[in-house]
Parts: sequence; structure tokens; C-alpha cells
Amino acid sequence: MSVTPADARPVRWRAGAGRLAAGAALLTAVALLPWLSRTDPALTVLRARSADQDPTPAQLAAVREQLGLDKGPFSHLAHWLGGLPRGDAGSSWVSGEAVLPEVTAAFAVSVTMMLGALVVTIAVAALVSARTLYLGSRRRLHRGRAATGAAALAALPKFLLASLLATVCGVWLGWFPSQGWEGPQWMVLPALALGLPSGAMIGGLLDQSLPAAFNEPWARTWHAYGFAPGHVARHALRRTLAGVLPQLLPTVVALVGGAVAVEKIFNIPGLGRLALDAAVAQDLPPLQTATLVLVLLGIAAGLLIQALRRALLGPALRDGALPALRAPDLPRSRSTRWIAGICAITLLALVVAGLLRDPLHVDTAARLLPPSAGHPLGTDALGRDLLARLGHGALRTVGTALAVTAVCTVTGLLLGMAAQVGAGLTEVVSTLPAVLAGLLTTAVTGPSAWGAACAVCLVGWTPYAAQSSALLEQERASGHMLASLSFGAGPAYLFRHHLLPAVLPGVLRNALLRLPTTVLVLASLGFLGLGEQPPTAEWGRLLSENQPYVELAPWTVLGPACALILLAVLAVSGTTSGRGGPRRKARSAVLPRGARERVTGGTGAASGRR
Repeated sequence: MSVTPADARPVRWRAGAGRLAAGAALLTAVALLPWLSRTDPALTVLRARSADQDPTPAQLAAVREQLGLDKGPFSHLAHWLGGLPRGDAGSSWVSGEAVLPEVTAAFAVSVTMMLGALVVTIAVAALVSARTLYLGSRRRLHRGRAATGAAALAALPKFLLASLLATVCGVWLGWFPSQGWEGPQWMVLPALALGLPSGAMIGGLLDQSLPAAFNEPWARTWHAYGFAPGHVARHALRRTLAGVLPQLLPTVVALVGGAVAVEKIFNIPGLGRLALDAAVAQDLPPLQTATLVLVLLGIAAGLLIQALRRALLGPALRDGALPALRAPDLPRSRSTRWIAGICAITLLALVVAGLLRDPLHVDTAARLLPPSAGHPLGTDALGRDLLARLGHGALRTVGTALAVTAVCTVTGLLLGMAAQVGAGLTEVVSTLPAVLAGLLTTAVTGPSAWGAACAVCLVGWTPYAAQSSALLEQERASGHMLASLSFGAGPAYLFRHHLLPAVLPGVLRNALLRLPTTVLVLASLGFLGLGEQPPTAEWGRLLSENQPYVELAPWTVLGPACALILLAVLAVSGTTSGRGGPRRKARSAVLPRGARERVTGGTGAASGRR
């Protein structure tokens, strides 16, 4: 199943064709945005130029003629593409300034912020997985963990964390600047806001993968021969990083275009903010240029990550000699079950208590009241009871997030298994901001919860596809896979007994860790008018609506934030079995029936020869 040198060139050509097709489709969809939205782009541009001006038919006709809108979207796209080889990305329809210098400056800012977030991500991931790495290298890893701490940290909303850091560390303590972008010190707070949840996500996945590496025969042999624990730890980390490394693309690299909320809070002139403003104003030249930059960034980062993975795995990946990563059967601590029970009871109590109250009752005399006996979670800016809105929004929030996560997981699995076709598509879509996908979807469906869910499904499958593709590549290069093939195992048998058991547990853990993130992405689309509309009670929307009052009334966001954390911890710890989660059958027990007869001679002769 490994790729031979003779087959390497066709595989590279197919992957390159996939990247080209995905990039072309995305750029074409962006070019069609004004026409898909069924609004006059000339009217939008004219209003963006002068909001207080009442446009006349003559003015609209002049704008159409000036921008060439009467020729249609494909003529404009061809003209824009023709200028790129000359270094000309056109001029902004709104400001009239050259697009390329503006996009280049915004890209430099976003990449710098992304690199700072990457440093924080690596540091947090190292802290999350440090205990498992230390105990496993010394053969003292006797109990498994459910990664509840990592789940709680990963569930922290980035925009809420940014607001708290800006208020506490920037305004109250004055440690770092809270607004603008003028030097390295301006990068600290945004990097922390972006890197802490991302690091918890990556660290949680790494922490769950390390026990399988320490369970491999080489680790037991090296420990018996007295190798230093640090030497064993380095090789175990190298073995597991290959499976976790692809998550950097949709988790960290995607921050270049997807950190719109954080850029707005810290007033950072980044690429995500530029793309959003251009999309809202239907200013196509900067939007198309920003999209092209994100596509190229995704492809370059994907190729770099793929090269790092192959360097980590070494010749064993090419030669089909990788050992299978099989998680040990570690018992879970009783505290895991207690944590799951406490989270479930607390969450259920909050929801039931909220359902007994009116979530739409407005009392302007009770605005931003702190928690009390009458309002256990306080009130919002309109005087509505936050406990009532939390309880009534539970079913809608959790149900939508579970449905979207399930669709994204299945889609990611299917595209991850089609590695040659899905690799380029994953690299291109992984850096696409969910807000831009929301604008494209809303242009067709209109603002609705259904449209926001479709937008998240368009981009949310990339982490699972990247993980599935990496794990499948390693599984296909394992020795037992070649043995099954030599004994006549067919594709259906290999998929059912080898490929799916190797991929599914890790992808499901990833999906559970990302469940609160799905809620927050849906909330951000609703806050921008692209999703759930007010006065609907929904957890993510509660966070978005009350985010401006964090400094004045922090309790307005405390309730929904704690509910998200409880949901994340419950999802991770409650689905973990008492003996270490899903097991994989022994390899000797899953050979085809005919193969087992040939190995054993039908009478156990093989065991006698051993």
C-alpha cells in the first residue's frame, strides 16, 4: 500500500490538480458573491463610499460603468487574474487605493500574530502532555486521563479571553498594550488569546496519543536495556507528533484569516478583518486578493507539514514498516466518573431552572443586575434573566452543535480517506474564515440558523480530514497491513478491521474537544447577522451580545462560558469507558478466515512450530 517511486509522480500530479481545482472554485465563488446575494453591488459600493448619500439612478449607473459591473462577474475575475502576473491586484472599489500593498501589510500583521500564537500553542501543548510524557518514559503510566483540563481550556471563547486579557492585563494592570499594532509588545495579548485554547486542543490530542507510543515494543525494550527516560520520551514524541501535526493547519494557520473577533477587540489591522470588511462592502478586489493569499498560505503550510511528517516517520513510512499505534488498556481514575457526574448534574440543574423562567421578559429597570436570589445568574443589558435564556437556549445550542459536528466528522472521514483528492481541498479550505463561508452561504439561503450551520459545515470538516488522512497513511504503511494483503484480504475487510479502527477513536476525541468551538463559530456568525437572529436564546449568542459588558458586568458572560466548559468536560469525560476507551482487536485475531487457516495449518501447527 505504500507509494513506490514510479507511482509518486502521478500521485503528486493528482494532488496538485486537486489544489488547483479547489482554489479556482473558491475564487470563483468569491467573485460571484455580489451577484449571489441578489443585491446591487453598485448600491453597496456607493453606500460604503458615502453612507449618508441618497443614491440616484444616474449615480448607480456611473458606478456600474466605472467598475465594469455591467460585464458580469467572470469578466471582472478574468481581468483581475490577468493583472496578477504584473503585480497588479487592482484598486479598491471603495477607497480607490491599490489593493496589493494593503493586503501585503495586513498579511504580515496576521502572520506575525499567528507565529506568536504558535509559540503559545506549543508551550501550552507541552504543559498539557508533560505528565503523560514524564510517566510514560519511566514505565509508570498506570492510569489513563480523560483530558478534562485540556477540554475546559479549549472551550474558552477566544473573543471572551481576548476581552478579559485586554481589560485585566492591558487596562487595569498596564502590563501590555490593549489596542493597536506597533511593535512586539502589542503581540503578547492577542497571541495568548489565540494560543491558549489552540494549545489545549493540540495538547489534548497529543496527550491521548502518547500512551500508544509508550506501549510499542521498542519502548519496552529500550526501558529494559536502561536507556535514559529523556531518550525514550523524545522518540515517543516523534512517533506521535506525526499524527497530531496536521492539526496545526486548521487550528493555528487558520488564525491568519479566522481571528476576526480578536483583531477587532485589539484593533489589529489583520487580514481577517480586512477580508470581512471587504466582503460586507462587496469590495471584490481586496476580498479576492485576500482569499488568494489565504489559499496560497494553506497550500504552502500543508506541504510543509507533510514534509515534516515524513521526516519524523522516516523510511518506515515509505517501506511499509511502521508499527501500529495500539493504545494500552489503562484504567481510568474514579475522579473521571465523578467529574462527569458533577458536570452533568450541574448542567441539568441550570437548564431545568432556566426553563421555569421567561427568557423574553424585558425589564429596563433591572439592567445588568449582579447575581441574586431573584436572578441567580444576573441580568443582561435589556434586563432579561440570564438563567432563563441559558436554560431555553440549551437544546437549540447543543442540538445544532452536535448535528454540525456529526456532519463535519463524517465529511472529514470520507475526504480524509480519499487522500489524493482531499489533500488539496483540505489545505485550501482550512484557511478559509468561517465568516467568509457564512457570507457565501447567506447570499444563497438568507440569514438563518440553517444558513449558519451550512457555513460551518463547509469549513468545519478540515481538522477531521487532516487527521484521518495522516492516520490512514500511517496505518497503510504498517507491517500488519501488508501481512493482511499478502493473505488475500480485500478492500472491505481492510477498511472494517484495520483502517476504520485505526482512525475512528482519534477522530472522535478530536470532535469532542472541538464541540464547544462549533458553538462559538455559530455564535460569531449570528452576531454578524448571518445566523441565529435575536431575540432567540442561544449560548454563543449570549456570549456575543454581552461581550461589550465584560468590564462593567462580567457575570453576563460567566454563565454561558461556564456552561460551555461544563459541556466540553462532560463530552470528553462522560464518553470515556472505565478501562481506557475503545479497544482494538489483536492483529492475529482479525486475519481473514482463509489466511488464519494458512497460518495455523488448520490444526494449530503454526503454534507448535513457534
